Amino acid sequence: MSEYAGDAPNLGDREPTGGPTGGPGLLRTDTLADTVLVLLSLSVIQRLVGFCRAILFCRWLAPDELGQWDMAFNFLLLAAPVSVLALTGSFPRYAEHYLRRGQLRTVLRRTAVACAVLGAASAVLIHLAGRWFSLLVFGTPERTDLITVLAVALLATIAMHYFVDLFSALRNVRLISGLYLANSLIFAALGIGLLLGWQCTALSVVVAYAGSAALAAAGGAFWLVRNWRAIPGDAAPPPHRELWSKLLPFAAWTWVSSMMANLFAIADRCMIVHYSPGSASEALARVGEYHSSRVLPALLVSIAMILSSIITAHLSHDWEAGRRDRVGARMNLVLKLFGFGLAIAAVGILLAAPVLFRGFFQGKFAGGLAVLPWTLTYCVWFAMLIIAQTYLLCRERAYLSSIAMFAGLAINVGLNLLLLPRLGLLGAVLATTAANFAALLLITAFNHRLGFRMDLGAWLVLAVPLVFCLGPWVTLAVLLVLVLEASNSERLLSRDEKRQLAKAAAEYWTRLRELLTALRLAGGRADRAVSGATPLAPDRE
Repeated sequence: MSEYAGDAPNLGDREPTGGPTGGPGLLRTDTLADTVLVLLSLSVIQRLVGFCRAILFCRWLAPDELGQWDMAFNFLLLAAPVSVLALTGSFPRYAEHYLRRGQLRTVLRRTAVACAVLGAASAVLIHLAGRWFSLLVFGTPERTDLITVLAVALLATIAMHYFVDLFSALRNVRLISGLYLANSLIFAALGIGLLLGWQCTALSVVVAYAGSAALAAAGGAFWLVRNWRAIPGDAAPPPHRELWSKLLPFAAWTWVSSMMANLFAIADRCMIVHYSPGSASEALARVGEYHSSRVLPALLVSIAMILSSIITAHLSHDWEAGRRDRVGARMNLVLKLFGFGLAIAAVGILLAAPVLFRGFFQGKFAGGLAVLPWTLTYCVWFAMLIIAQTYLLCRERAYLSSIAMFAGLAINVGLNLLLLPRLGLLGAVLATTAANFAALLLITAFNHRLGFRMDLGAWLVLAVPLVFCLGPWVTLAVLLVLVLEASNSERLLSRDEKRQLAKAAAEYWTRLRELLTALRLAGGRADRAVSGATPLAPDRE
């Protein structure tokens, strides 16, 4: 039994920075608390950039062009992991395993070659079958020009995802956050520049995304080459059969899970494109309306996606070290804190939405504003699902996540066929909301079967999105009740969880005070240096 067994989730624990897990400083890892703090800090900047970019895209693009960009982007998210069999998805689970054995260099080389070959073959196939993919993605065979650009963008996306998964596996949140931030800044600059200086269409946005992904991947490759020697050398490289027999089964289920998750995420828009009445242009305009309702809620999902890779790496580290009980304790606290944070963000989104839609969007997307509360509801549930399924990944039961996604996908498609002709866009959103709720319940049931017990606080936080449709003030009142309950009892937060939170808050408050003191001292020294400096002598002729 580990000495950590039964401990509450220690958010402030520090991992050693030397040895096989940390390397000689260059491969430094971050603690889970540091990870979350840095991640959220940099994500604020990144999400602000992405938010401003999305607003400008909605403001400048016509609804049908915005719908084309939405479909193109989701196609890339689906095709990238599917094309390379989700090989890099095994990094957060097995990088620690091979790093401890001094075999990570071989794993990185072999997976990089495999991803390059598979990605190139997929891009060629997409280009050659351009008319078919155009009909599949956009509902018309006439956008082969956009499909060709998507084939190139797919290669850049695969390369960027390789380094995102690698940096997540190394538990270096500064690297992964920096990569995401660089990608977001470059995408914003290129996208705005092309829309203003070239053509205000979806093609400009796709070209900008491909360029930003390629440049971000180049930055990741530069870091890896520069720090290659910091990775422990391969004293005995694993045989091919041994390596692939370990990676491929996990990657296969990750591939299925990724495909199910992405199909699950875009099923409603595909149904709108192919089954809503009217022309292809009218269907894409409805997708544009839908996209506008997702601009704010999608921020929450993107943060969950970033956070889930980091959490998987940390939980896998605890699992490999034998601290099994600690994994469940950490998961409970993360679910409660993250879910409560999402609910607070939802209140802000509901309050800001009318100003955004009627002002910045110039009233173009009234349908998007009407369905926003339900869009926000299912996006929060999907974000919680992403976090909850990390326990399945840690337990190497990724196939259970695929089963939950498949069930949700079936519900989504079935309800869309029933509701879309009758309720239009609202029917599609309600179908997606029901599908997300069902998938989340299945994930929690599978976790429970494998030994993870969600406590009352986590269940209550999961139920909060049910009141989003009642408005921001009702939601805020519910959150205040939860805060009062958590502070006055131990039903929502246990004594150990409160102790851990207080300890982490005190530690970061001390760090902040030390930083402010250092800044004041530095400012004082600079003032004294300026006041005591010798005046310059007048120029001599």
